Amino acid sequence: QLQASGGGLVQAGGSLRLSCSASGFNFGDKSIGWFRQAPGKEREGVSCLSSDGTTYYADSVRGRFTISYDSARHTMYLQMNTLKPADTAVYYCAASFWRLGTDTYYNSNYYSYWGLGTQVTVSS
Repeated sequence: QLQASGGGLVQAGGSLRLSCSASGFNFGDKSIGWFRQAPGKEREGVSCLSSDGTTYYADSVRGRFTISYDSARHTMYLQMNTLKPADTAVYYCAASFWRLGTDTYYNSNYYSYWGLGTQVTVSS
């Protein structure tokens, strides 16, 4: 199972870096993504690093968040800068066997592996 970590409480304008890894799990041949779910809202796709190397971001985070993968550490990351109260949510990492694109990266149905969430709270 994937395990996400790095969440916490931060003031608006601050930064956090989320990590996701799993013992023995190979991210290298998969698309990887980050989703989030705020209270009372549906889970939404935040970012994806497709298996072909293309990155995708939701409009709400583009320019502030960066997804990456460290093959040596078998760990995926989500660097979150200039955080806003609207970013408050539980964040989930996920992996997919599909080569995801513009119309699929945000669709949770394409992801087979999910991590337990990590809470991110941004105070105003």
